[in-house]
Amino acid sequence: MRQYYGYIRGGSPLIILFLVTLRCTPVRLHPQCLDFKPPFRPQQELQFCSPYKEFGCCNYEKDQDLLTKFYRIMGNFDYHGYANCASYVQELLCQECSPYAAHLFDAEDASTPVRTIPGLCPDYCAQFWKKCSSAIEYLSDDPHLAKVKADQALLCEYLQLDDGDYCYPDIASNRQLSQNLGRVHSDGEGCLHLCLEEVANGLRNPLAMVHANDGTHRFFVAEQLGLVWAYLPDRSRLEVPFLNITKAVLTSAWEGDERGFLGLAFHPKYRFNGKLYVYYSVEVGFDERVRISEFRVSSHDMNLVDHGSERVLLEIDEPASNHNGGQVLFGDDGYLYIFTGDGGMAGDPFGKYGNAQNKSALLGKVLRIDVDDNERGPLYRIPPDNPFARHRDARPEVYAYGVRNMWRCSVDRGDPRTRQGKGRIFCGDVGQNKFEEVDIIEKGRNYGWRAREGFSCYDKKLCANSSLDDVLPIYAYPHKMGKSVTGGYVYRGCEHPNLNGIYMFGDFMSGRLMSLQEDQNTGHWNYHEVCMGMGMTCAFPGLINNYHQYIISFAEDEAGELYFMSTEIPSATSRSGVVYKVVDPSRRAAPGQCHYDPLPVRVKSKLIEFQPQETLTGLELPVHSQAELDPTVDWLQELIDELGQPELTTPPAATTSTRPPRPTKRKGRRRKAKHRAAAAVPPPPADGAVRLAGAGHELGDRGRVEIYAGGEWGTVCDDLWTGWNAEVVCRQLGFRGALKAAKHSEFGQGWSLRILLDDVQCTGTEASLLDCKHAGLGAHNCDHHEDAGVVCGHSVESGV
Repeated sequence: MRQYYGYIRGGSPLIILFLVTLRCTPVRLHPQCLDFKPPFRPQQELQFCSPYKEFGCCNYEKDQDLLTKFYRIMGNFDYHGYANCASYVQELLCQECSPYAAHLFDAEDASTPVRTIPGLCPDYCAQFWKKCSSAIEYLSDDPHLAKVKADQALLCEYLQLDDGDYCYPDIASNRQLSQNLGRVHSDGEGCLHLCLEEVANGLRNPLAMVHANDGTHRFFVAEQLGLVWAYLPDRSRLEVPFLNITKAVLTSAWEGDERGFLGLAFHPKYRFNGKLYVYYSVEVGFDERVRISEFRVSSHDMNLVDHGSERVLLEIDEPASNHNGGQVLFGDDGYLYIFTGDGGMAGDPFGKYGNAQNKSALLGKVLRIDVDDNERGPLYRIPPDNPFARHRDARPEVYAYGVRNMWRCSVDRGDPRTRQGKGRIFCGDVGQNKFEEVDIIEKGRNYGWRAREGFSCYDKKLCANSSLDDVLPIYAYPHKMGKSVTGGYVYRGCEHPNLNGIYMFGDFMSGRLMSLQEDQNTGHWNYHEVCMGMGMTCAFPGLINNYHQYIISFAEDEAGELYFMSTEIPSATSRSGVVYKVVDPSRRAAPGQCHYDPLPVRVKSKLIEFQPQETLTGLELPVHSQAELDPTVDWLQELIDELGQPELTTPPAATTSTRPPRPTKRKGRRRKAKHRAAAAVPPPPADGAVRLAGAGHELGDRGRVEIYAGGEWGTVCDDLWTGWNAEVVCRQLGFRGALKAAKHSEFGQGWSLRILLDDVQCTGTEASLLDCKHAGLGAHNCDHHEDAGVVCGHSVESGV
């Protein structure tokens, strides 16, 4: 309520009532069904509960069950009773179909008993009791309802909800709750709020997750060391690795080592021929190379590769230890695509124009080969329509060129209904020192490196060459946003219809999740950042809203659902890698729509049951809020006292705190402001203290973030500034959470102060910004026009 302190001079009862109302009834946008899952659009139109035919919690079968129940109940009434009660009974039964059914029936928590009659607003309850109280015994077998049904006041008190925003029928007309229902939630800056589900953990730099497309719905996760693990659909892992070539793979424990096991692809006909292909680094003598090999699955165990079956298709010398590429995949044409790096070092210094522009070199390329029918004769053939198959000065394997170091590519499955987009190959190409880019691979095209980096010229002389004829990326972003792109997938799964057509990707260094969606009219790709849902957004069983920073790879399972892998420590020996499934909490597919029956898997190895380790963050209330709920604390009188204090008619000083608030040990009212003013001068703030300053800070809940460290106050740069960072600041200042992470010096520039923090990356649980990852005290590459700010709030549904 601090935003009112600068304007209210007296304790007007009307104003106080208004403030108390705001304080008591926060609106929380969290649609949820009685099965603890998000609502959906029914596949077949509802007939009985038609108000929810577009979006809600009932499919046609449930709708018909409720209709049957309605007829059974109404069979107990005569004509007069039917006329009085039919509409009430129908409305009450159909609240099971409401998008907010879990709230209406107090079923948000799976451990609490569910109501048998939805929560009713007082006026509606009074009318229901007056006209149709006789229906209660048929609607519910709750023994307490039977005791109180004869007394309107007791009955309506029992049917009342703690949160009045969700009572029926007011919830149906609440515009704040009904607008944008079923759409992906986004904040004011367009950041899409999604959630995650932990799928696997304890992995060492998991850099590939693939499926065999054999009907078993297993998934296989590759570690950089050279191990591939097989997982069953229930997420249990086989104890014996599917593939183990750790003795052959060249890598190290050094953080950021780009060598190792880098790619894995199953043959499109794997179910029949058992073939798979791997891309990994090797050392041959004193030379470092990348190797592309073919393996076969064991004839005795479907969960084990025959390690003696390896056949080396290609080996390419690597002049440096970085830029090793690593993607292998099969296109819709059935050919194997291989994505190589430019050879390493910086600026592709090899030859006159670099490896990437040299079509006679295999580095810096997209290669395409035919590996079918290779049991006799050559291990691979050149597809007849390869663009340079008949060029003397080019390797026939080259499909596209001018790439720097494409890290993670994928094939678009196409729209489930129209098949639009099917077969497109998307790649993230890691930049040099300014830009990262996303490309769609086309036959014979030049992707510009080293002439161009993103949309910008890198080698200006080469860039000006009229014969370059390079294709521009569909999207590029500067190193302010991230410094190492990780290509992703276009979502084409079934479970989250809102995500269809969205290309999701990330950045390894910044940990930023991003998305692109094509405008079908213009062909332009629109960018939206992806944020983790905060407040109640991800409050569903099994969902989390946080992940480790270093995003290594993306994946899709056999059903087309989307995943990504990240790690806390980017080392091939650190077991901090986790696989996450992407979840849209705003809408799911209708029950039964995404059903599939995996083929049986014959298991000979011991199974290790999956044990989730990650948890939902940001929902715990600050400690001081317990006092607000404590009946011994007269918070209403405190509010009146505060509003009546003349000192509060002037803007308060910038808010400062060194740690999260602690509970008060006093009972009753706090001391009044005039007593606090007589206290001794406080000591200098501790390192990590924050305050809000700049334009608007007089409201108390917003402003430019200034931090105290090393004996001085300073500002914070907005590079990587996210809602999690803002959460830390706002909670430190005593708020429940952040409503906005402000950027671009929205609250003015702190010219008089030094910039103390840059590249701050919080998880939302730290005590102060100093506890978060950052570039180092005083280290920065920004200016005051990038000073970060926050808008804080007491609503549970906070965060940006």
